[in-house]
Amino acid sequence: MTNTSSPTIPALRGPVTLSHLFLCSFIRDGDRAIDATCGNGHDTLLLASLVGNYGRVWGFDIQQQAITETVRRVTEANLSGRVTLLHTGHEEMARHVLSPVQVVLFNLGYRPGGDRTIITRPDTTVVALTLSLCLLSTGGIIIVTVYPGHEGGLAEQSAVENWAAGLDPHSFHCWRMGQTNVARNAPYLLFIQKSL
Repeated sequence: MTNTSSPTIPALRGPVTLSHLFLCSFIRDGDRAIDATCGNGHDTLLLASLVGNYGRVWGFDIQQQAITETVRRVTEANLSGRVTLLHTGHEEMARHVLSPVQVVLFNLGYRPGGDRTIITRPDTTVVALTLSLCLLSTGGIIIVTVYPGHEGGLAEQSAVENWAAGLDPHSFHCWRMGQTNVARNAPYLLFIQKSL
């Protein structure tokens, strides 16, 4: 006999699923979070569902289509009251978010289904990552899904890896996580926690 009340076990295929598992573990009701790259709105929607009625999510994207799609998702889920969407680059986050956050989430590369020539760039991504450190609350996390396999991805990977390697190990715990049985240029996660 099958126990139908058991929670669903997630299939950990790819880094985005793993990032969602971390988000579910680290976000509590009332927390604040940033989706630095809205894309198609899936991550923003998850963050909005996790922060509860008294939490807040800020979402950033340079593409109007990304903002439109994210608005649609959070509105259909009746969670738009928890979300502020900004049609601007993530390097502008400190101008719009003034209080500490528990999570900053980055999903680098291009928007799935969108124009593959519009990608995140090393210069603005590193600026946004540095700003994220200043916005993090104690114990807060930054999750970065890195995509080295597309045009421009290797340069961004190098910039992000160099940035992460330079973090003070007493102030930040930085992990690199990826599947070992996939192509060498497959996406993977960087996970940074501000020390308690």
